[in-house]
Amino acid sequence: MKSLQLSSLFLCIVFFLFSNPCEASAHIHLDFLHCLSLNLSNSTSITKLIYTANDPSYSSLLNSSIMNFRFSSPSTPKPLVIVTPFHVSQIQATLKCSKEHGLQIRTRSGGHDSDGLSYLSDVPFIVIDLRNLRSIKVDVNSKTAWVQAGATIGEVYYRIAEKSPNLGFPSGICYTVGVGGHFSGGGYGILLRKYGLGGDNVIDAYILNADGRILNRKSMGEDLFWAIRGGGAANFGIVLAWKIELVYVPSKLTIVNIQRDFEQDSTKKLVHQWQYIADKFDKDLLLFVRLQTANSTQGNKKSLQAFFVAVFLGGVDKLLPLIEKSFPELGLVRKDCTEMSWIQSILLFNGFPTSASPDVLLNRTQSVKFSFKAKADYVKEPIPEDVFEKLAKTLYQEDVGTAVLQLFPYGGRMKEIAESETPFPHRAGNLYELTYLARWVEKGNASETEGHLNWTRSAYSYMTPYVSKNPREAYLNYRDLDIGRNNYNGSTTYAQASIWGSKYFKDNFKRLVHVKTKVDPTNFFRNEQSIPPLSS
Repeated sequence: MKSLQLSSLFLCIVFFLFSNPCEASAHIHLDFLHCLSLNLSNSTSITKLIYTANDPSYSSLLNSSIMNFRFSSPSTPKPLVIVTPFHVSQIQATLKCSKEHGLQIRTRSGGHDSDGLSYLSDVPFIVIDLRNLRSIKVDVNSKTAWVQAGATIGEVYYRIAEKSPNLGFPSGICYTVGVGGHFSGGGYGILLRKYGLGGDNVIDAYILNADGRILNRKSMGEDLFWAIRGGGAANFGIVLAWKIELVYVPSKLTIVNIQRDFEQDSTKKLVHQWQYIADKFDKDLLLFVRLQTANSTQGNKKSLQAFFVAVFLGGVDKLLPLIEKSFPELGLVRKDCTEMSWIQSILLFNGFPTSASPDVLLNRTQSVKFSFKAKADYVKEPIPEDVFEKLAKTLYQEDVGTAVLQLFPYGGRMKEIAESETPFPHRAGNLYELTYLARWVEKGNASETEGHLNWTRSAYSYMTPYVSKNPREAYLNYRDLDIGRNNYNGSTTYAQASIWGSKYFKDNFKRLVHVKTKVDPTNFFRNEQSIPPLSS
């Protein structure tokens, strides 16, 4: 009877989803759906679990988590099926059927993957969207939390602040970023100099491997646990949940945002001097610099602005003498400073008033979405003043969208953690991370889009002599398909992968390959920039 019920359900779904089930393009869909119908429990409603291109909700579901709008055009490759599991057994069934029918998996948590690899590919694939698996359990007594991989950073911060005003977590700023990919690529934010990365503060995890087994830290072993905290967990399986160690935050933080005209010689000198001292500040102080153009009050002329933004884990009375001692040239005064709680600082950095209710952080979608391209470099020696000035001047070239240069300091806790402690190797020796970002409103004009991309690539190319070398390091969470670009046909070779692997992971790449060979020898979990196993 159960077999008959499942077969009837399958036929109903086929009739509803496909206008012409005889088309060759539908065969993979049909085989996959049939497989799912046989492997899911009788109580599971497939119509609430899967979405195909013929489903009325398919496009809205797909686009709802595409945070980079340049990948939302009709020409962008789309998944054959989107699966939105409510239970791990549904992911297990999806993995089993994907294997049987030759479909690659893309796992999506928040959809912020810089080059879209969590929801697109040039080969037949399905998306497992973890949006329904986002529970967060905070334990104030043990200062830990279990966070399902479909949760966003904003949801995590809200749930922590809900339980304690003096607990936080060192991770990113953008509240709609999903923790599934963010933690597994490292995950840095405003607490970086005090506590390191999000991945540095993960103490356990549940992961589903290629065989459909659920493993925790003990059963997966320390090699795999090491690999998923900075090496990109999607290379090895599907993380279901992270156990994170919460950190102390004081009742008062002080936030500073000083805006200066970069064309003033005094501002140029401030930025130049910042390079020598920002990594040496007290661990409680993070002071980063952002450069971008702004519309001038004089007609249509643009001005180039430098923003000095500080986050200090303490009150203004402690911050002022600290800055006066280490960076008096900034000219910081009390009126430049605003005291607030940690959760209010998250609201502020996301464009909300500090008086807003923190529950705005529970919204998983951004009201305004842009197209963007980001690249990152690591700076080990201060960039000459004239070189940096020429780089800054290129911001004027991005005249349709917005171009940003961000200088984010390292040092502090980051230089205390060994390069090999996690796969994220960008530790001691780095003064700061330099990010190039182009952001624009997508109009579907291919040549215009290429112009924005070219600005980012040109600025990145110009800086080649002045940043890290052999390898020129890169940050996995700013994934960049320009690195080692190849025509992806379903897998990558070791030689191809070593190009981006050495940049993202330095010497840790070899260990990641060893772990991959051990835990996923058939290379089931793969993408355009994945870690391959060694050939047997």
